[in-house]
Amino acid sequence: MTATDWATLDNAGLLTDLYELTMMQAYYQEGLFEPAVFDLFFRKLPEERNYLLAAGLDTALAYLENLHFPPEAIDYLDSLGTFSRDFLDYLAAFRFTGEVRAVPEGTPIFANEPIIEVKAPLPQAQLAETFLLNQLHFQTLMASKAARVADVAGGRSVVDFGARRMHGADATLKAARAFYIAGADATSNVLAGQAYGIPVSGTMAHSYIEAHDSELDAFAAFAGLYPETVLLVDTYDTLEGVRKVTELAERWGDRFRVSGIRLDSGDLGELAKGSRRILDEAGLQDVSILASGSLDEYAIRDLLADGAPFDGFGVGTHMGVSEDAPFLDSAYKLVAYANQPRMKLATHKVTLPGEKQVYRVRDESGTYARDTIATAEEPPLNGTPLLATVMRDGKRLSEASPGLAAIRERACAERNRLPQALLELEPAEPYPVAVSDHLQERTRELRQRLSPK
Repeated sequence: MTATDWATLDNAGLLTDLYELTMMQAYYQEGLFEPAVFDLFFRKLPEERNYLLAAGLDTALAYLENLHFPPEAIDYLDSLGTFSRDFLDYLAAFRFTGEVRAVPEGTPIFANEPIIEVKAPLPQAQLAETFLLNQLHFQTLMASKAARVADVAGGRSVVDFGARRMHGADATLKAARAFYIAGADATSNVLAGQAYGIPVSGTMAHSYIEAHDSELDAFAAFAGLYPETVLLVDTYDTLEGVRKVTELAERWGDRFRVSGIRLDSGDLGELAKGSRRILDEAGLQDVSILASGSLDEYAIRDLLADGAPFDGFGVGTHMGVSEDAPFLDSAYKLVAYANQPRMKLATHKVTLPGEKQVYRVRDESGTYARDTIATAEEPPLNGTPLLATVMRDGKRLSEASPGLAAIRERACAERNRLPQALLELEPAEPYPVAVSDHLQERTRELRQRLSPK
């Protein structure tokens, strides 16, 4: 591994598509430096999602604050033979100086609502496209999946076990952060724990059991070192493994402090019921039962509906790759340049022009009832505005960084204000999102002006 095959704040300027840089050079040559506004939004929700949970803003702001091109990046771009010396000198002095408005992380969002709005000189705003899409798309995708898992777990613990099968090292970190925002309680990823202050949790692997002459020897050795551990009981025969735990408890008496057992294979529901009977008959009512092994929100729902006595879940692959909806239809589009609204007219990809605000209205019970996408300049509409300024002159504002615990609390409170139907796993009637009369009129006028005569 070399210094250039790992994304860092020093080389993130090159973490972009080539055409962003070639367009930047064209803008530079043509003198197109007027303020531009780009919206990042999701055109539609997957059929398997009734809402999305915004995440990734902190990463986006850190990127924009630090965006630059060190000498080694300039040298590489020079070697391509595509860029002029003048433009490379411009990049060598490059810094993002723009403004960002965004919805707070942990906010439920819906189709076509801007999650972030970037306003900066055109070349600066253009360059941000690839990285912002990468991070806001991915973290929103992960948070939206994990929220469903946390919802069906119904207050039982959820631990992120997904690092081994996620798509890359950066994904394991950013996903762990998004999962925690959405309601996961801990992660097995130690680096994510260090980076974000997320609680770390883990048990043991089957290899540890197999390395010992007997299952009981393995349990005794591990619990001797980690008294309040969770023991993995399904290496050989699951219910026999549980009986070994009760045997250890009988031998140790008051020294026995094992907190739980983990089931990872087989008919998890039936094995959990059998395990609970064995533990209870041995007086081990305080020993919890955790499940892992190809779990997702559907499997957890079915297990709990069948009365499986699980106290928590380790969720890995299916949550870590958002298996049932592995991508979102995301876009980052120019909506204004030089103080004039701009839009795209391509079939099925028409954009709403100009700077915007999104207003969210509650009903009498406090439940969210509808949203309206409006122009930023029209008089405020009824409801709470969602987009707030989080960066000015290339520097994030202090209120844009409330801390991960506060973001997590916000996400929980916001989901609790959604209509109950949106929290169910089955597709629900779409949440109402309207477009204000003023924005409709602006869209109509600009469409007429741009349409072929």
